[in-house]
Amino acid sequence: MYQTDPPRPPQETMPTMYDLPSELIGESGLPDEFHCIQADLLRETCQPLTYPSEEILLASDLNLYYDPRHPLWYKRPDWYVVLGVPSASQQQDLRLSYVIWQEGVVPFLVVELLSPGTEQEDLGKTLHEVNQPPTKWEVYERILRVPYYVTYDRYENHLRIFKLIGTRYEAISLPENRFWLEELELGLGLWQGSYQQTAGLWLRWYNSAGWVPTRKEQVEQERQRADKLAEYLRSQGVDPDNLI
Repeated sequence: MYQTDPPRPPQETMPTMYDLPSELIGESGLPDEFHCIQADLLRETCQPLTYPSEEILLASDLNLYYDPRHPLWYKRPDWYVVLGVPSASQQQDLRLSYVIWQEGVVPFLVVELLSPGTEQEDLGKTLHEVNQPPTKWEVYERILRVPYYVTYDRYENHLRIFKLIGTRYEAISLPENRFWLEELELGLGLWQGSYQQTAGLWLRWYNSAGWVPTRKEQVEQERQRADKLAEYLRSQGVDPDNLI
């Protein structure tokens, strides 16, 4: 494409999500059953009070293109949050990938669910090879400068949260496996329970009142309230079934 005077902005000249691959056949590290269920729970319980839902992107295994100098380089975080970007209201507007030079907003928080094959890179313990794309840690910490980076090892039940302080990530002390994020008025922690008929220790969001309820839990809470109200009315000699 010919250069213009004045130069055209990157949003017009760089590849868009329609030009870049959103998946590669045979790519390693694609989500297993645990990754899918855990991502669903994070999405369902991430309800910040500081941003309306239509201005939050909650993404799982969505390619993240991060470097306009190398437009084909990308990472595929297990789950991430971007604040202050429009969520799709129409099916045709759903993102194929998240392209930094088009969106202009860096993710606020990234979650990687550790597995034996990815643990070393996810924790910044692998070296950057010459003439190869940077590691995940380097991309999140040094290139994008993502404010919060979270890793969860379900094999060891080990949660780590790193906060960007200055130019480096620093590990946050988690004495109760929980961390409160003032920016969202939400906390992230480990919860023991059953989700999608699967019991285990899950990464989950909580607010000042406790664990943010899932849709199924909200329905059950409403049913319990209705049952208690009906029981009270009967104790007062009123048949709730005859109320209009």
